Amino acid sequence: MSKKSEDKLELNSVTKRLPKHLRKFIVKQPYKDYTAQNHAVWRYVMRLNIDYLKNAAHSYYLEGLEKTGISTDYIPKMEGMNRILKEIGWAAVSVDGFIPPNAFMEFQAYNVLVIASDIRTIEHIEYTPAPDIIHEAAGHAPIIANSEYAEYLRRFGEIGSKAISSEKDYEMYEAVRHLSIIKEDPTTPTEAVEKATKVVNDLQNNIGELSEMAQIRNLHWWTVEYGLIGELENPKIYGAGLLSSIGESKTCLNESVKKIPYSIEAATINFDITKPQPQLFVTPNFAHLSYVLEKFANTMALRKGGLEGVNKLIESKNIGTVELSTGIQISGKFSKVIGHQNKPIYIQTIGETALASRDKELIGHGINTHSEGFGSPIGKLEGINLAIEDMSPKDLKVYGIYEGLTTELVFEGGIKVVGQIITGKRDLQGKILLISFENCTVTYNDTILFKPEWGIYDMAVGKEVISAFSGPASTESFKDIFKVPKEKTHKIAYSEADKTLYSYYSEIRNIRESNALDLIAIEKIFNEISNKYPNEWLLVLEIYELVYSLKNDFSNTVLNKLEALKATKKYKKLIEDGIHLLS
Repeated sequence: MSKKSEDKLELNSVTKRLPKHLRKFIVKQPYKDYTAQNHAVWRYVMRLNIDYLKNAAHSYYLEGLEKTGISTDYIPKMEGMNRILKEIGWAAVSVDGFIPPNAFMEFQAYNVLVIASDIRTIEHIEYTPAPDIIHEAAGHAPIIANSEYAEYLRRFGEIGSKAISSEKDYEMYEAVRHLSIIKEDPTTPTEAVEKATKVVNDLQNNIGELSEMAQIRNLHWWTVEYGLIGELENPKIYGAGLLSSIGESKTCLNESVKKIPYSIEAATINFDITKPQPQLFVTPNFAHLSYVLEKFANTMALRKGGLEGVNKLIESKNIGTVELSTGIQISGKFSKVIGHQNKPIYIQTIGETALASRDKELIGHGINTHSEGFGSPIGKLEGINLAIEDMSPKDLKVYGIYEGLTTELVFEGGIKVVGQIITGKRDLQGKILLISFENCTVTYNDTILFKPEWGIYDMAVGKEVISAFSGPASTESFKDIFKVPKEKTHKIAYSEADKTLYSYYSEIRNIRESNALDLIAIEKIFNEISNKYPNEWLLVLEIYELVYSLKNDFSNTVLNKLEALKATKKYKKLIEDGIHLLS
C-alpha cells in the first residue's frame, strides 16, 4: 500500500487536526490478522451484551451502536466506523494497547476515540485488563453518540491532558501495560503473570500522595470506564469497562456492589484493574459529570498556578509549562523554584526550554535558543506597587527600564538583575512579555543565578504564576513529547492445530450466513472438533445455534457435548448464557 493510501485510511477531517506527537501512536488496524475465532468471540460478547444491556444500560446504548456503525457479527473496521463517527464530529484511531495517560487524554480533547486494535483471547472472553477492540469500540463508541456525554468526554480530555503526573504514575503506567500484554498472550508462563500482577498491586498499594494525573484517572475510571447513571437504587450502565464485560456488567448491579452518589470525592478512591470493583459511583445525569469535572479542574495547578503548581512540575521530572500573568509561557523540565511568602519568586528549568504566548512559540525562543535551560524572576519590583507588566512606556522610563540602559532591578524577595537592556518583546495587545539583557548578572542573596559570560539573559515578565500544567504550551516546540512504548503487544504464533480449528470456525460462519443448512458438513466438523479439540466450547455452541431447533438426535448429541463441557467450571456460565440466547 502506498503512503498516500495509508494516510487516507488513517486520517479524516477530524484526525487531520491531530498534532504529530499524537499521530505517531496510530497504527494500522491489523484486520487481516483477526482469526475466525476472534470474530466469533466478538459476536458472542456482542450478542450477550445486547441481550442483557438493552434493559441494564443507558437508553442511548443500543441507539449508539447503530449510530456508530458497530455490527454484532464482525469486528468493526476502523474506516467504516470513521465514516459514521465523523457525522457526530468524532473519529477513531487504532493504537497498540495502553498509551501514556496524557496522550490518551489529549486524543479525547481532539474528539478522537483511541481504540486498542487487538481483541481479547477466548480465555479472557468475560473480561480482560488489556484495552481491546471490544472494550473500546463496543464500550466507548456507542455512548459518545449522546452529544452531552461526548462533550463531557472531550472536555475531560482537554483538562486531563494538562494534569501533572508523578514519577510513580509513569511506573504504574508501564507496569499495567506490561501486565496487560503478557496476560493476553496464552504462551506466557503463569509465574510471569503472577509476578507482573504483584508489581501492579505493590505500586497500587504504595502510590503515596495522589498526583493530579492519578486523581483524574480515578475520575475517568469511575465515570467513563465504570460509571452508573440514574437513581441510586436502580441505576443504568454507561461506563465502557462495564458495557464490554459480560461478567461484571451483570454482577455490578447486585446489592453486593456498593453504590455511591458521584462526587469529587471519587478522585481520591483508587481502583484495582485486576479485580471486579467493590463499589461504583452513580451520577444522576451526564450534566453532573461535567459539574464535578469543573470542580476538580479548579483544584488543579492548571487553574491555581502558584508555588504549589511549580513544585508539582519539579516533582514530575517531565516537560511542563508555567504561564505567567502576562501570558508568557515557559515550557521545559523544571528543576528549581525559589519561594518567598508562599509565592514563587524565581523559576528555573534544565535542558531544552521553549517560550510561547497563547500556545504559540515566540519567534527566536525555541529549544535551540534555550537548549541549556531558562531562569527568570517573578513578581513585583521591591518598593514599587506597579508591576512591570502594568507600566506604560513613561513608567518604564521613570523606573529605568528601557533599551540601551544598564539598570538594576531588585524584585520582592531578593532576586537582583543587573545588566544592559538590549530589547523587549510584546504581545499583540502591547503587553511586555520579555526583556533581554547583555552583560547581565542575576543573584539571590549570595547565590549567582546567571553570569555575564553565559550570553544574553532573557527575563520573562510577570507578577505571578497563574497556571502550571503538564506538557509544552506549543506542541511544535519539542520533538519527542511522548515516547511510543518499546514493548509491543505480542503477536500470537498460532500452531497448525489452531489454524485448523479457525478454519472450522470459518466454515460454520459461512454455513450460518448462507442460510442453507448443510447438515453433513456441520456433523463432520462437530465430529472433528470432538476428537481433536475436546475443550472447545464456543464453536460447539455456534453449531448448536444452527441445529437446536431441529430437536433430532444430532442436536441432542451437540447439546449433550455442551452439558459435558459445563462440568468444567469456567465454561459453565458461558455455555448457559449462550444457550439462553437461543430461547
